[in-house]
Amino acid sequence: MAAGFVISAPASGVGKTTLTLALARAWSNRGLNVQCFKSGPDYIDPAFHAAATGRASVNVDSWAMDRGGIAHLVSRGADADVVLAEGSMGLFDGVAARGVSGTGATADIAEMLGWPVVLVIDPSGQAQTAAAIAAGLRDYRPGVRLAGVVLNRVASPRHEDLVRRALNDSGIAVFGALPRHAEISLPKRHLGLVQAEEQGEIGKLIDEAARFVAEHVDLDAVLRSAASWSPQPAAKGLNVTPPGQRIALARDAAFSFVYPHMLEAWRRAGAEISTFSPLSDEAPDASADVCWLPGGYPELHAGKIAANARFRSGLRAFAETRPVHGECGGYMVLGTALTDADGIRHEMTGLLGLETSFAKRRMHLGYRLAELAAPMPGHRSGARLRGHEFHYSTILAQPDTPLAVVHDATGAVIAETGSQRGHATGTFFHLIAEDR
Repeated sequence: MAAGFVISAPASGVGKTTLTLALARAWSNRGLNVQCFKSGPDYIDPAFHAAATGRASVNVDSWAMDRGGIAHLVSRGADADVVLAEGSMGLFDGVAARGVSGTGATADIAEMLGWPVVLVIDPSGQAQTAAAIAAGLRDYRPGVRLAGVVLNRVASPRHEDLVRRALNDSGIAVFGALPRHAEISLPKRHLGLVQAEEQGEIGKLIDEAARFVAEHVDLDAVLRSAASWSPQPAAKGLNVTPPGQRIALARDAAFSFVYPHMLEAWRRAGAEISTFSPLSDEAPDASADVCWLPGGYPELHAGKIAANARFRSGLRAFAETRPVHGECGGYMVLGTALTDADGIRHEMTGLLGLETSFAKRRMHLGYRLAELAAPMPGHRSGARLRGHEFHYSTILAQPDTPLAVVHDATGAVIAETGSQRGHATGTFFHLIAEDR
């Protein structure tokens, strides 16, 4: 039986990821087998979890996944001693309209799995009010149980004492209090944390976070608060179909946003994946039968992508006879041009007519439900795909045949339809699963 619980908070930016990584590494250092998950569609945090535990982490998402799919994914924790699910945003934050099994809120996963919540509270600029917030979260939804609180960024011993007393008076356990500690701050950029694979010192940073948290948090008390859990058998996994038998996957610092559960599902279905680096001017494997360009940060490398003639010509030659699909940043690279944040226009591969600009900054964020108007690799026309979109580009032109009718989580039709031309297709959303 594993000890299972959820790490959450009242809001984003409070320290959930840092605490999750620190607890995972601290317990791993004690010889425990730790499995992490990420609640919600964040595609960056699972790589940090893997760096902390040595085990692959995957996303679980109540808006895009059914209960059977979630049960299938969390079953990988069957051999673990401790299972941690890191939440996204605030504990109850989701979308207004229910999806497949919930609204995408972390609380959905906590209630579904029966795992108590360890709440990270940042009491900066307040004292007893922090206890009111914690008590409100504890009582907001009957099926969600609060195990206790870890205070983060406390200003002084007096500040800590005021908050602790108020929490104790409210009947809420305080597992520890963390003073401000710049050495364990994770660097960020416009789409979230700088990716784990780009940080050469990530192991040392996680070690320092584990040491610091072990010094200030009662790890044994946290473990005692966790629910004893063993996975329930799932009849079916997620409805994920590989786009081909042999998949050429772009993979480097510009093309890295792909959900781990997608790659695992493709391989489990018998697909073979070969990776290539557009930034290293590599072309897709000529023996592959489909090419997939995931999202990432092409806007940070647009000049290099535009200059890499071997990549561009190789991709064009591939697309003459076989399907090529791009997601978000990958879609932009399949387009005609990308204008970077400095206003410099860079020619892309020209397989599609899409033109985007980061000089005209506009955030696109949210769940997407797409009904395909034309087939794309792995999915027939008419299929209903669930995914998530997050980027800061503006569409200057999207002239090709629309790939899908795309709705946001409220059901409103949006302009980011994706495109189809010849063997090339692209979407602004990152695919999570297909509706059954």
